[in-house]
Amino acid sequence: MCKFSSEHKAKLGNLVIFIAGNVNMPSKTKVLKLIYLVEEKFALRFHTPFLGLPFEVWQAGPVAKDVFIDLSDGPFLLKGYVDVVMDGKASYVKPLAEFDEDEFSDNELQVMKEVMDEFGHMSAAELVRYSHKRGTFWYNLAKEHNLLQAFKNKECNSSEYVIDFSEGMNPISAEFYKEQLENFKIANSYNL
Repeated sequence: MCKFSSEHKAKLGNLVIFIAGNVNMPSKTKVLKLIYLVEEKFALRFHTPFLGLPFEVWQAGPVAKDVFIDLSDGPFLLKGYVDVVMDGKASYVKPLAEFDEDEFSDNELQVMKEVMDEFGHMSAAELVRYSHKRGTFWYNLAKEHNLLQAFKNKECNSSEYVIDFSEGMNPISAEFYKEQLENFKIANSYNL
């Protein structure tokens, strides 16, 4: 599992609390897609990472592998923030704590609210279809690496190709974004 600083763990935990608090018992897939959409929208607007999580190209869309594993096997990373409830074959996420907006800047809160307003009503399946649309980061990377047909034919369900949001930015913004992403990685490596 990736290393997360206590600051980033609290931010991730509160983002998931925010999502689960605004959507009645969201599925694990829906939570993962909404986290992705917050990261994408924030990165493209402010040219800096929201959480700096790597999002891999998987069959069901972009996935933060460490969060997926945590929501599938735990939670460990999100322990104390959320719980995962099984209902048949589906996993649903429910908040265990109150949302702490002090973990976020005004810009971060604004993007979180915008994503919930725009996408919170959509089902997990609709969010997967949205993330698969032609021209999205997921679609472009899956196409570049000849994964579209393999995913469609269910020949594989994941890859290790990571989405690079800087590809949607001008060169100066992309350079700034990459510097900020590196700062996130350094901060998390200290695991404070």
